[in-house]
Amino acid sequence: MYIYYDTHKNMIVIKIEKGESLDKALKRYKYKVIKTKQIEQLRERQEYVKNTTKKREQMKKAKYVQKMQQNQDN
Repeated sequence: MYIYYDTHKNMIVIKIEKGESLDKALKRYKYKVIKTKQIEQLRERQEYVKNTTKKREQMKKAKYVQKMQQNQDN
């Protein structure tokens, strides 16, 4: 059995060695799902976010970070 990640098809395939437990293979699968950020991609694709909204959120975050850094300096 193979489980690997293909960027075009969004598939994860992991090779299960002979005599390897299924629990260990599932742990590796979960690790690869986290490592490849598949869950984050699925959450992002649930709804469309306009580019202006993304930019606005980035600016809001940048202002917040800058404000926090200024507070630490004082």
